[in-house]
Amino acid sequence: MALPDVQEPAVTKGMPSPYRWVILFSAWIAFLLTFIDRLAWANVAVSAGESLGLTVAALGVFVTAFYVGYVTSNAIGGFFVDRFGARSMLTLGLVFLGLFTYCFSYVRFVGTGLVLQALMGLAAGVDYAACMKLLMVWFGIRDRGCAVGLFLTATSLGVVTTNLIVPALLKGFGRGGVYQGLGTVTMACAVITFLVLRDAPSNASERNIEKPNFAMLFHNRDLLLLAAAGFGALWGTWGVAFWANALLVKGHGFAVEKAGLVVALFGIGAVVAKPLVGLVSDWLGGIRKVPILICLPGFVVMLLVFGALRTDTAFMLTAPLLGVFAFVPTTLMATLIAEVAGRGLTGSATGLTNALWQLGSAIVPLAVGAVYHASNSFYAAFIMLALGPLLGTIAMLPVREPRRTEFQLNA
Repeated sequence: MALPDVQEPAVTKGMPSPYRWVILFSAWIAFLLTFIDRLAWANVAVSAGESLGLTVAALGVFVTAFYVGYVTSNAIGGFFVDRFGARSMLTLGLVFLGLFTYCFSYVRFVGTGLVLQALMGLAAGVDYAACMKLLMVWFGIRDRGCAVGLFLTATSLGVVTTNLIVPALLKGFGRGGVYQGLGTVTMACAVITFLVLRDAPSNASERNIEKPNFAMLFHNRDLLLLAAAGFGALWGTWGVAFWANALLVKGHGFAVEKAGLVVALFGIGAVVAKPLVGLVSDWLGGIRKVPILICLPGFVVMLLVFGALRTDTAFMLTAPLLGVFAFVPTTLMATLIAEVAGRGLTGSATGLTNALWQLGSAIVPLAVGAVYHASNSFYAAFIMLALGPLLGTIAMLPVREPRRTEFQLNA
């Protein structure tokens, strides 16, 4: 399949609308909340597992249940985003995510908890495709990489915020109070999102009427390779985010608060790196592949180094650098997927590839849990995590970047 030229979206021709920054901020807030909702379990898991009678290895089942719903929603959600609009679908997703999160506070049985986590995943799964659709429409190629980088700081800040506030909330209000508060805030965000977001600038010169084509993913070699690369990258990223707390507590005897601080530092490293790498990529003319191929092997090395550490200070100093290598590659991959697919199919391509990406997030909690349970080795768990970005590096090598005709036409 021939690669498309990357051209400026019709809706952003001429003077860019200043309102695009309001769109970016609104999408960022919505995405941040969905990540806090899903990551809260990482801090609640140990105490909740005791009350529910779950072993350490079984704690990942709840994460996997969430991602079963999340992957399913991604696979079909992008189609609805392209068909019915990002604003409507994002609002609907937030309403149901808030409702199911609130209901999770009352869980007393494992089966009920698994069902609610899957429903939370179904509701949250539309958010990524909807937000990427908005960014593709409102931002041009000269500032899109930076915009996506800023937007995706929500994932790393989600790690930071969750690990800083949830342990304190858990201590003060218990598991029920944590999820009731998160559910209420998420539903309130849905109202604000509906009022603030717009699918396209009011002076758009043309509307997107292209119907999504799911078969497009399976005929586009580069999207398939990017799907495989993202699977590997997120295997490592979210494996650390979901397991580092429990592994530090069980493997190194850390207090819950100290383990949360280490994982928060892991997220902080990415907060600066994501928009910076996007800005550099834009400045270089939209080059995405080379920075990705620098960071993925670096992530492999950092996981192996982090797994071999022994002292509190070493963990604290290394965690931010691990976060840089963990979160940066998928920032540029997300931008590249939207550009390869084109604006009309951004939602569908983003949703479908992200569904495949998230399979890594769904499988890795069980895989790492099984390895740790069998070996009782902190380092063995991190070797398992490092296999993901190693696969991502191999898949990324043959990816072709699209032509950057906007720069040529406006030089």
